Amino acid sequence: MIEQITPQQTAEWSQQQLAKQEKPLLIDVREPWEWAQASVTAPEGCELLQLSMGNIPGMLNQLDPDRPTALLCHHGMRSQNVANFLHHNGFSSLANITGGIDSWSLTVDTAVPRY
Repeated sequence: MIEQITPQQTAEWSQQQLAKQEKPLLIDVREPWEWAQASVTAPEGCELLQLSMGNIPGMLNQLDPDRPTALLCHHGMRSQNVANFLHHNGFSSLANITGGIDSWSLTVDTAVPRY
């Protein structure tokens, strides 16, 4: 199942995983030039990995399919596509951050530039 969470819910999602003794992972699937434009800080206790969408298939064997993983992109479409791909490949605990970094910059951290 792919959970849909808002940027505002990401910290709570992360805390829920930590409470279950899980170490959550936030993967930003945007391109390197986008990370240079704007990036987020992962919630406390959550690891942030910048891994562009096109590199996910080649890194699949290096990702833990049982680890709670949230996915982030610009508006939420690429991250949903990656979540679908991961789900199809046996990943069981996935969350898509709806609205992406664009929404994050409006609701969680206004210091994150919009582009």
